[in-house]
Amino acid sequence: MRLIEDCLKDGKQAILLIPEISLTYQNLQRFYKRFGEKVAVMHSKLTDGEKYEQFTKAREGAVSIMIGPRSALFTPFTNLGMIIIDEEHESSYKSETTPKYHAREVALKLGEIAHATVVMGSATPSLESYYRIQNGEIKVFKLTKRLTGGTLPDVHIVDMKEELAAGNKSVFSRKLKSLMEDRLEKGEQMMLFLNRRGYCGSILCRECGEVVKCPHCDISLSEHRGGVLMCHYCGYTTDPVRICPKCGSNKIAGFRAGTEQIEESIHKIFPQAVVLRMDADTTKKTEDYENILSKFAAGEADILLGTQMIVKGHDFKGVTLMGILLADMSLSSNDYRAAERTFQLLTQAAGRAGRGDVPGETVIQTYQPEHYAITYAAAQDYEGFYEEEIAYREFMDYPPAGHMLCVQFFGPDWTRLSRLSVGMTNEVKEKLPAFAKANVKQIGPGKAALGKKQDIYRQVVYYKNASVEPLIAIKDYMEKRMTEISVIKEQIQFDQIQFDLDPINSF
Repeated sequence: MRLIEDCLKDGKQAILLIPEISLTYQNLQRFYKRFGEKVAVMHSKLTDGEKYEQFTKAREGAVSIMIGPRSALFTPFTNLGMIIIDEEHESSYKSETTPKYHAREVALKLGEIAHATVVMGSATPSLESYYRIQNGEIKVFKLTKRLTGGTLPDVHIVDMKEELAAGNKSVFSRKLKSLMEDRLEKGEQMMLFLNRRGYCGSILCRECGEVVKCPHCDISLSEHRGGVLMCHYCGYTTDPVRICPKCGSNKIAGFRAGTEQIEESIHKIFPQAVVLRMDADTTKKTEDYENILSKFAAGEADILLGTQMIVKGHDFKGVTLMGILLADMSLSSNDYRAAERTFQLLTQAAGRAGRGDVPGETVIQTYQPEHYAITYAAAQDYEGFYEEEIAYREFMDYPPAGHMLCVQFFGPDWTRLSRLSVGMTNEVKEKLPAFAKANVKQIGPGKAALGKKQDIYRQVVYYKNASVEPLIAIKDYMEKRMTEISVIKEQIQFDQIQFDLDPINSF
C-alpha cells in the first residue's frame, strides 16, 4: 500500500493482481479504506457491461488502482507506474485458454514497455522466480517476521496409516479432533482445508477396481447429494450406480471425501459448532464470497471449511487452528510440478493459523509423512525445499533448469488422431535439422492426462532441451505443416482434427 501511495503521488497508476476472486473482498475493504474512490475491481464474475465501465473509468483517469485476477493486467491505464503480483507462484495466473499466456511474464513485459516497477510477492515463490533470483535477474527482499505480528504456527504431521491401524476410520485424526474440541471450548476459530469438491469423489468398485467415468470425457464422475453422478467438465449427470458396470459386483461406492461429506461429519461429531463451507458449489455468485468471508471475519462461525480458495492470502486474527485433510492428494498428480504445488499449498495453508495475538497450530494429515514436500512445508523451510527440488529439475531437464514444449493434438477419431501425432513427430525427427543437432529429447506421443473431453480425443507429445531455440523451430515447423495439411485435409482424411501448441519454457 505504501508503494502504491508513492506511485499515486507521482501521478501514476497501479495494478494489483490477486490469484483468486475470493481474495477480492478483503483486499477491497483495505484499499477502499485507504484510497477511497480511486480503487476499481476487475474479475470474471462481472458482466461485460461492468467490465467495460471499469476499463472506461481507468482510461479516463477516474480510478488509479485496479485490483483483480490476471484479467486486471489489461487495464488501459495511460501512465502505469507499478504492477504488484500477490502470491506470484499461483497457477491461476496462467491462462490455459487461447491465447495462452502467463500473467507474470506479461506483467514483466508490460513493466518493461511502460517503464513501470513490477513487484512480486510470495511466501513460497515459484521455482522459476527463485531461479531468476539465484541468477541475479531479480532483486529479492526477505521478510523475516510477520508485519502484523503473531508467530508461525506449531505444525503437527499425522500419519493416517497409523490412524487406520489404530482403528480410527474417521477423516479426522485423533490429534486434529482433540485440538478441534479444545478450540470450541475456548471459543476460538479454526479452518479445515480439503482439496476436493462435491459430496464424494470417484465411484470405485472394491471388487475389480473399475472407476465410473463420464461417457463423453475421460474423467471420473463425482457423486453429489442424493447419489447423483456428475461430470465437472461437460455437466453430464446420471442416476446413482449400485452395480459395477464391469463385473456386476455390488461393492461399488464413493471413494474419498468431499466438502459436503466433511461438513456432515463435523455436525455429527461437534453438533454445537457453526460451520461455513466455501467451495465452488457455495460460491456461484459474486456476493457469496463476501457473505461467507464477512460472516467468518465477524466471528459468526466456529469453522470455515473449504477447498483451495480458503488458504490463499486470507488474514483472520481469530483463527488458531488449521486442519489439512488429504494433504498429499496433489502429490499423485502426473505433473513434474506436483511436489512444488504441494509444498506451496501446505505452507500457505499452515500460515493461516496464529495470525493474531494467540499462537496457532496446524495439523497436516497425510499418507506420505516422509515426503520432502510435506516435511519442508511443516518446517516452513523454503530454501531447503528449493535445493532438493531444483536438483530433481536439473537432473530431469525440467523447467526452470531446462525448457519444454508441449504439443497437443485434438480430434474426434482416435485412429486418425494417432496417425497424425505419430506421423507429425516422425516427420519432425527426419526433416528438421535442429532436432538431431540440439539433441532434443522427446516424450510421446501418447494419451493426454485428460484423454477425452466432450467426445474429442486428446494426445500429447513433450520436447525438452537446454535451449529454447530448437523448441521454437519445432513449433514453427509443425504450425507450417498443419497449415499445409488443412489445405488438403480431404485428400488425406484429416478432417475435423484440431491442433494446439502450448509452449512451456523456464520463464
